[in-house]
Amino acid sequence: MTTQVAIVGGTGKLGAIIHAVIDDLDGFEVSRILSSSSDLSELVGADLVIDASTPQVSIDVVRSAVEHGQNVLVATSGWSAERIALVRPLVEAAGTAAVFIPNFSLGSVLGSALAAAAAPFFDSAEIVEAHRETKIDSPSGTAVRTAELIAAARSEQGPVSAPHADQRARGQQVGSVPIHSLRRPGVIAKQEVVLAGPGESLTFTHDTVEPALAYAPGIRLAVPFARDATGVVVGLENMIDIGIRS
Repeated sequence: MTTQVAIVGGTGKLGAIIHAVIDDLDGFEVSRILSSSSDLSELVGADLVIDASTPQVSIDVVRSAVEHGQNVLVATSGWSAERIALVRPLVEAAGTAAVFIPNFSLGSVLGSALAAAAAPFFDSAEIVEAHRETKIDSPSGTAVRTAELIAAARSEQGPVSAPHADQRARGQQVGSVPIHSLRRPGVIAKQEVVLAGPGESLTFTHDTVEPALAYAPGIRLAVPFARDATGVVVGLENMIDIGIRS
């Protein structure tokens, strides 16, 4: 039986990449393509909803899918742990699934996991993320997720050392980790996690060069997973064995 997929934001860059990957997946068919301004009633009847819209529209997409008993794969940025907590009771009550993927790149997921694994050994941790000037939200969903993983990994050690964090130039703190966002031409997506301790520092850097190639393996993992999942799942790390589960 073929799984009928609806993509919200399917006319955008990420939506187009997701569509192309699904076209090559056995057992899946994209039957509905919506823009971020489409009427969400068009989602009714799809077996799986994929959200690649905007941060403002995304929560309505998730709520609509859950209300109609549909599983939803969320590829839209801007979903912090606090925001996910708003829809978790709805998903659990409906018995559906909402799978949130801050980044489809396997390299990005591995970089964040390695940074989180190293974080308990360093007092200082800061994140610098850069995206093209057209990216609406900041900090990026990937940076937020990385900071949340670092904070979770340091549950015994406590917050990282972030002096003068009350000053705006020190970045936005997520889980005590300062995040600095750059929005400029000439970059697609880049993240640096800088850990520091007495006499040394350790930096994890991930750079997306070609999105279609970088995201395709993660999309191929996430789409079947989202179709069969239940409950709320956050992060591609739940689909590959790197020792981190949300």
